[in-house]
Amino acid sequence: MKTVKVVAAVICDSFENTTKIFATARGYGDFKGQWEFPGGKLEFGETLHEALVREIKEELDIKIEIGELIDTIEYDYPNFHLSMDCFWCIVTDGEIILKEAETARWLKKDELDTIDWLPADRTLIDKIESQLADLQKL
Repeated sequence: MKTVKVVAAVICDSFENTTKIFATARGYGDFKGQWEFPGGKLEFGETLHEALVREIKEELDIKIEIGELIDTIEYDYPNFHLSMDCFWCIVTDGEIILKEAETARWLKKDELDTIDWLPADRTLIDKIESQLADLQKL
């Protein structure tokens, strides 16, 4: 099975005191309308960070600061295997403009389960909720 290597930005309002996370609904393809964290495929020779900065600029027209790796999701879709490196990110410059997504939302921690996530992104939600809970204990 073919492996597709991608990066995803879990864009939050603050690294230190995260209260909201940004999600987009796909505007095209087989999974149109389902929700995901923005990002995309690595191009030949790119590092993970270079790819993520490029993809977010292309999709949302913003600059980001990349924080810690949350997790690497390995997920088998029917026609390919997805390997997705997911990073905490914050917006450092620009206003979000949706260039590819159908719609977008800032979600509070208790709203993460209220939308129809793509299967691979869904597997990341528990990890995000756990990390946010740990932050609140500090």
